[in-house]
Formats: sequence, C-alpha cells, structure tokens
Amino acid sequence: MKASTRTTYGSPDVITVKEVEKPTPKANEILVRVHATTINRTDCGALWGKPFVYRFFIGLFKPRNSITGTDFAGIVEAVGQNVTTFSVGDRVFGFDDNTLPSHAEYMAIACKKPVTKIPSGFTYEQAVASAEAAHYAYNFLNKVKLQPGQKVLVNGGTGGIGSAAIQFLKSMNVFVTAVCHSQYDDRVRALGPDRMIHYDKEDFTQDYEKYDFVFDAVGKSSFKPCTKILKDKGIYISSELGPGAENLYLPLLTSIKGGKKVIFPLPVDISKSLAYVADLAEKGKFKPLIDRTYTLDEIKEAFEYVNSGQKIGNVIIKTSN
Repeated sequence: MKASTRTTYGSPDVITVKEVEKPTPKANEILVRVHATTINRTDCGALWGKPFVYRFFIGLFKPRNSITGTDFAGIVEAVGQNVTTFSVGDRVFGFDDNTLPSHAEYMAIACKKPVTKIPSGFTYEQAVASAEAAHYAYNFLNKVKLQPGQKVLVNGGTGGIGSAAIQFLKSMNVFVTAVCHSQYDDRVRALGPDRMIHYDKEDFTQDYEKYDFVFDAVGKSSFKPCTKILKDKGIYISSELGPGAENLYLPLLTSIKGGKKVIFPLPVDISKSLAYVADLAEKGKFKPLIDRTYTLDEIKEAFEYVNSGQKIGNVIIKTSN
C-alpha cells in the first residue's frame, strides 16, 4: 500500500510517499481502508516535532509512527477476532492527537481508540473534516456554562475550529458574532452566525456589543484588548498560548482577582467529542467547512499550504477513490 512516511522531525521535505506493507489487524483491532484524511494543525506540530513538549507523547528523538497522520475516514475491511463493536463494511472515522498512521491507503486501529461510525449522509471527506478541529472546538466551548440568548464572539470564523464553534454555539441557541475577512463573508455567513465583523475593515475589539464569552479560535488576539468587549463576568478563551504564554497563568490570576477571566482548557475525551459531532451531524446541525483537496502524492504541497496560514476550514487528502 502507499503511505506518507518520515523517519525524523522536520519540514515537509522529510516526507517520502512510498509503498509499505499493508497492516494486519490484531485481535482487538479493525483494518480500515482509508478514503480521506486531513492535514491539520496537529499534523503540522507532529511533523516538525513542535512545541518540543509534544515529543514526550509522539516520540522524543524520532517519531513513534513513521507514517504521518492524526485522523481518518474510511471503511472497515477486516476485524480482529475479539472485535464486537464494528463489522466489515462499516463506514468509520476517528482522530488521535498523539498521531495515527493514517496518511496511508490502509491502517489498523484498536477499537478502544477514538473511532466511531460516520453520520448518515456524510461523505468520507465531510466525516474526516469533523474530527480534529471539531474536537478542539467542542472542548473549548464545553468549559463555559452558556445559556440560550447569551452573546458570544468567535474570532477566526473561517478556521476549522472557529467554523465548527459557530455551528456548535448556534445549536445552543446563543447569539453569535463571527469575525472573518470580508473575502469569506458568504462562506462564514452560511454557517449561521447572527452577526458578522470583517477584521480587514474594523477592529472587533472596538465593537459596541458586550459579550458573555469571547472565543479567539485562531489565537491572534489576547485577553487585554478583548476585555473592552467582555461583560463584567465575561470569559475569554484562546486556542493558543498567547503572548509570553500568558494564557497559562492568566486563568489563575483572573480567578483570584474576580470579574472577567481567562480559561485555558485542555482538550480531552476525543471519543465524546466525536459522538457529539456525529449527533449534531445526524440532526442536520453541523457541516464542516472544507477548503481544498489534495491526493496522497501531493501531501508535501498540502503540508506547505496548511503551514502557510492561508487555509480556511479543513484541507483534505484523498487516499483512495
């Protein structure tokens, strides 16, 4: 089978797409013919081995998985003798932030890993685009006790995380203001926000609204300028560490001080995230934003594009027809 491989950390130049041995599922594993996967922010971190602390989970001196990848969508082609939760022919998708050998035509994965059935009506591309970014969005939002009618601002409406967050928030019946470039107004507006702000035309931190929650899904702002648009007990969450890694210590400082505060949640329980997303998709309340599609042979170009910071939504790799 064909796979994207590497033996060391580095730029996309370390990747070689070559023929490798097709895996055989163990007793507690399923064999998946991978139809689609993505190149996402987690993949980029795993490719470069940055931040360095990430290597304690994926391999300290060299990658634990020689095949790249973190997510997949495909069809079960074989099951191990102890498998009872999946059957041959099941359409499945999954994600593991500690990497999976999923940038390949086939992969074996243990049933206890975060893997679930694809929502009815979803393509393989839509399913895999509902994994990594949606997991992070769900884990940022579920740390805030939101009530219907409250107001939330999402900075980064075109991103994988931001576009998912907008849809999750609307399913909670909150008022959502989405921030994006005016070039992508139509695509973000289709996600259902109540209001739009175009950052190329105005500064969202000078908005006239006051928000219960500001979610910086791209990590390009910081707590201090956002305090102007937060209500007295409003909450700020960023998907990044912030200037000087301030989002690691501000949660403690702001909780002691009281009033407006910062939360920096850790994304956990991927299986729960996938179940949440699949349920919303089944109800017609979630559809991932997809940017473009590459072939497995074009994976270096896909990594370079994602790392350039130009992507919107999700970038797909089709591994088979």
